[in-house]
Amino acid sequence: MKTYLLVLALACAGTVASAQSNWDKTPYQTKSLSGDAIKNVIVKTSGGSITVSGGGESPRVEIFVNGNNGQELSKEEIDKRLAEDYTLDVSVSNHELRATAKRKHEGFNINWKRQLSISFKVYTGKDVDTHLSTSGGSIHLSNLSGHEEFETSGGSLHVAGLTGVIKGGTSGGSIEVFDSKDNISLETSGGSVRATNCQGTIKLGTSGGSVRMVALKGTIHAETSGGSINGHDIEGELITGTSGGSVNLSNMACSLDASTSGGSMHVEVTKLGKYVKLESSGGHVDLRLPDGQGMNLDLSASKINKVTLTKFSGEWEKDRVKGTINGGGVPVKVDASDSLNLSFN
Repeated sequence: MKTYLLVLALACAGTVASAQSNWDKTPYQTKSLSGDAIKNVIVKTSGGSITVSGGGESPRVEIFVNGNNGQELSKEEIDKRLAEDYTLDVSVSNHELRATAKRKHEGFNINWKRQLSISFKVYTGKDVDTHLSTSGGSIHLSNLSGHEEFETSGGSLHVAGLTGVIKGGTSGGSIEVFDSKDNISLETSGGSVRATNCQGTIKLGTSGGSVRMVALKGTIHAETSGGSINGHDIEGELITGTSGGSVNLSNMACSLDASTSGGSMHVEVTKLGKYVKLESSGGHVDLRLPDGQGMNLDLSASKINKVTLTKFSGEWEKDRVKGTINGGGVPVKVDASDSLNLSFN
């Protein structure tokens, strides 16, 4: 094994600078990874953030050390606390990078005023698998292709330019994913979710925030228990639902199944997929469909607005519509506890 640093060697490392309070300043320590051809990155820290960036910069690991709650500390004080309270290790073996920081002692007798935030920033090639874990910070990943798994209990997730298997979770922050594809699964218990320009099999979930989707293509599942759902320019199939907010979807060119228990629905379908299914038990529904296409309508609401259709066959009542348009075709089913406003492009 090629070991780059151990906690006892920190004091005599060649590239040490004062601890700083953000990613833009000089790291506490930097170690080169040139010549190691890293294929797997494992990072674990109990009190800081993790960043892994693929391609574009010289391979290296940067370590940032801050005092608890952003407290400014001298290099000497950091060295002392690291030696007494932490085990810090960065090593490479068989093209695998391991970077870990953990407290030596756990339990109720911890002096929280002495705690440190130890963060890692890793620069590698693009074709890299990752396994990342932190209980006290955010996770950032960019420009990677492989199998990426990551989790945090106290921060947000930021994902951009990833390809492959992407699986991440947080219990205390928001999620942003951009320009990524293939197999994406991201969940949070305490924040909003935003996905932009992604494709593939996509699963998004939150228990405490809104979901926003823009320019997605593929098979998409998106759910929230505590916020609204907003989507624009989606192709393929979208299954989405909320227990605590409204649903606003525009320029849908997909098979669609959307529901809400706590708000209204505003849905514009510009190109039909295999089906349209809408359910609202907490508000009215506005549905706009493409004109001139064959559909099987099955609509139920407290009141359905009357629309003049030249090629409709079936029954149209004030609270119930069942019939076909243009000879029938794609099933369109709406179940609304309030009114339904139906229109055509």
